[in-house]
Amino acid sequence: MSGGPLIVQSDKTLLLEVDHPDAKACRMAIAPFAELERSPEHVHTYRLTPLGLWNARAAGHDAEGVVDSLIKYSRYPVPHSLLVDIAETMDRYGRLQLTNDPVHGLVLRGLDKIVLIEVAKSKKLAGMLGARVDDETIVVHPSERGRLKQALLKLGWPAEDLAGYVDGEAHAISLAESGRDGVPAWTLRSYQQEAVDGFWAGGSGVVVLPCGAGKTLVGAAAMATAQATTLILVTNTVAGRQWKRELIARTSLTEEEIGEYSGERKEIRPVTIATYQVLTSRRGGAFTHLDLFGARDWGLVIYDEVHLLPAPIFRFTADLQARRRLGLTATLVREDGREGDVFSLIGPKRYDAPWKDIESQGWIAPAECTEVRVTLTDAERMTYAVTEAEERYRVAATARTKLPVVRALVEKHAGDQTLVIGGYIEQLHQLGEYLDAPIVQGSTTNKERERLFDEFRSGRLRTLVISKVGNFSIDLPEAAVAIQVSGTFGSRQEEAQRLGRVLRPKADGRQAHFYTVVSRDTIDTEYAAHRQRFLAEQGYAYKIVDADDILGPALPQID
Repeated sequence: MSGGPLIVQSDKTLLLEVDHPDAKACRMAIAPFAELERSPEHVHTYRLTPLGLWNARAAGHDAEGVVDSLIKYSRYPVPHSLLVDIAETMDRYGRLQLTNDPVHGLVLRGLDKIVLIEVAKSKKLAGMLGARVDDETIVVHPSERGRLKQALLKLGWPAEDLAGYVDGEAHAISLAESGRDGVPAWTLRSYQQEAVDGFWAGGSGVVVLPCGAGKTLVGAAAMATAQATTLILVTNTVAGRQWKRELIARTSLTEEEIGEYSGERKEIRPVTIATYQVLTSRRGGAFTHLDLFGARDWGLVIYDEVHLLPAPIFRFTADLQARRRLGLTATLVREDGREGDVFSLIGPKRYDAPWKDIESQGWIAPAECTEVRVTLTDAERMTYAVTEAEERYRVAATARTKLPVVRALVEKHAGDQTLVIGGYIEQLHQLGEYLDAPIVQGSTTNKERERLFDEFRSGRLRTLVISKVGNFSIDLPEAAVAIQVSGTFGSRQEEAQRLGRVLRPKADGRQAHFYTVVSRDTIDTEYAAHRQRFLAEQGYAYKIVDADDILGPALPQID
């Protein structure tokens, strides 16, 4: 027995004592392969899963390193059966390989012949495999490359894809590190270069970096490495135009070389930026814009905010396995549980930088996270009590008692630029009126959004109320305070994205503040605890305060 901060249990749970002096080092050591499940005040619970271990293996971590981390920090002897299971699970990755045979084309090769026999007999692979070449090799139908990887993952034998990629149509792209269009000279940060190198060495996969850490520049550097036409998929038109501005400022690309494929424009150019929304739109039940994937001989496909990838895009991506694919995200957490599809079809995690590591290097702002609990009025409590279960979160999250707390927080940070973020349109309009602040929501035109964002960036606008459209891909570097009043139930990735809105480093080096305002004794608090799990894994601790600490003892009554 040692004095370590970690208890490793045979059911694959890891218990981390948060207040232990070695807790931070332990958390960083286990983060690449363990998933945080619960994060109350004193003991955090992690779980080892096959997908987590396979992602770690694909990112370059081996079983010996995982075992060493557990033994180093464990308070008690690590169960031997668990160590054996970790080694055997990680060893499953790569026992089957997809390769290109000079005679037979795409083949599935078994480094373990018995495993190859086992999976070949599975009905789940029906129609995907062709003739057997020899004891170690089976022909794969090229169109089934993506679906085969999905099926093998579900069978517990994730294949390592070594089949290579088409070069695509060549197109010269270079980074403009000497400065361009008013941008001063710059250079890729060390972690950005490591991310590009990790992606390129692996061929395809996902780069995980905190919001504000420059994922767009990783994409630009990957494009400069590929030297090929590129299709970039983004969440919305505003995000696409931010990509375009950044590429023009940071690379050799000109405006004429970059096309926008959105609801407003349909431009196909050597670099084309398309929105998920337009690609998944249907007419007469059919996806009418799929031709974009074959419109050019793309050498690289970039998926921005890959954790938000709509389900139909997975189906399209299954047919793009011969193209290099780069996923960019701040978190691999998906609330729909489709992390396995990201692993199979986009690629495994190739690089992951802990948020606190990037913060310690000064590339993202330090942040203080605070949960403010408000007590509902008797009338609000009664409304909540008699509301049907499926509507209770909305009632609790949109309680008018939150309004004076939000205003008090805005006034507390009067000198800072503040985002007030919510998920319910009626509540946003109440906040806009109460705070005398403009609102950006789904129905706001792109022109009006960009006008308001420009005013906010320049400092002419200090407070902006914003809906879920602000969860991702908006560039507001001087936002220093975010106040969250409601959201998508217990979404962990949404919480991470919203904190990310204030993590860009500030010109004067000041700290960022992230507040979440929740209704006490309701499901609102339960969802808040679930939302905070991912950020707790990254080392962010939430301080819980009462609304009275913000308002003073007399809580205003709102009619």
